[in-house]
Amino acid sequence: MTNTIKFAIAGASGRMGRTLIESVLSTPGCALAGAFDLAGSPAIGRDAGDFMGQNTGVIVTDSIESALTGSDVLIDFTRPEGTIHHLEVCRKLGTKIVIGTTGFTPQQLTKLEEASKTISMVWSPNMAVGVNATFKLLEVAAKILSDGYDIEVIEAHHNKKVDAPSGTALRMGEVIAKELGISLSEKGVFAREGITGEREKGTIGFATIRGGDIVGDHTVLFAGTGERIEITHKSSSRSTYAQGSIRAAKFIMDKNNGLFDMQDVLGLKSLKF
Repeated sequence: MTNTIKFAIAGASGRMGRTLIESVLSTPGCALAGAFDLAGSPAIGRDAGDFMGQNTGVIVTDSIESALTGSDVLIDFTRPEGTIHHLEVCRKLGTKIVIGTTGFTPQQLTKLEEASKTISMVWSPNMAVGVNATFKLLEVAAKILSDGYDIEVIEAHHNKKVDAPSGTALRMGEVIAKELGISLSEKGVFAREGITGEREKGTIGFATIRGGDIVGDHTVLFAGTGERIEITHKSSSRSTYAQGSIRAAKFIMDKNNGLFDMQDVLGLKSLKF
């Protein structure tokens, strides 16, 4: 493992891409080695730090192969189809990858598992340290509140987000479902309209809000008789995702292969309550 980790950034001209570039440049022991975006992006051919008035010496390209040359790890927060393509290139070049993309199909997730046999990667629907601590709190709450409480997951994001519910909300539901010994695919309720009848016992409901520039709010409501327990996480900046991604990259630098998540990175799986 080298002292300095060399990063490539996918979707360099997007909001998350720019946040990642800024975080890499400001983090000791990290260097920006490559940046790429879709062909036709106005950022192509420009310095990756132009948006912040900084000359990095790294030119944004539309070639992932070029961007990965000399890079140790790629951070990818793009779209499922793009990420799967980027993953195959990383696999060919032996480049490690940190994935924050959400909305994968089961078939696409299988491709992540297959690639992890030859390269190391971290995939998590949310890279923020606080969110992953929240996952652990939900695990504990579900154990305690397993009987007599209705569970609802409410999430809110900006009006540009294309998938719903969010990957973070789904992971929250999965954490709870596992503790309850149920299947989220069978017990998750993702839409309500019209005469729905009484709430079915043992289900996990989801509600989605899209509007403005909300970075990401998630609340899990445990509603019992005479009391409600709410566990909430609110993101006010994408920098939390970027810093978590850098932490994830540091975690896999000494690993040749394997598929990990932020629970692995933070050592939360070994915590027992």
